[in-house]
Amino acid sequence: MLFKFKSNVTGDLIMLEPNGKRVLAIIGKEASPKGIITPEQMPSAIAALEQAVQTEETEHRAAVDKANAEGKPTPQFEAVSLRQRAVPFVDMLKRCSREGKEIVWGV
Repeated sequence: MLFKFKSNVTGDLIMLEPNGKRVLAIIGKEASPKGIITPEQMPSAIAALEQAVQTEETEHRAAVDKANAEGKPTPQFEAVSLRQRAVPFVDMLKRCSREGKEIVWGV
């Protein structure tokens, strides 16, 4: 399944199911087949995504530092980070928030 996020302000944003579910969970939305993010919900969604990205990066740095300190191999992480996946979505949220337009999926 794909998540296709749509708005009247930006182009469509398509995410594979695991990535879409993760982003929706971070912003406190149910990963249902259809949904909406209202302009009123966008500032908290942006903040939640930015915090999640910061947390992931801090955890990764700590894991690398710990492995280096213990002389162990550097841990491997997903090839595409949460930051890379979230940037287009955060941009969409910011642009739609400025214009007062919602984001929908599954419609």
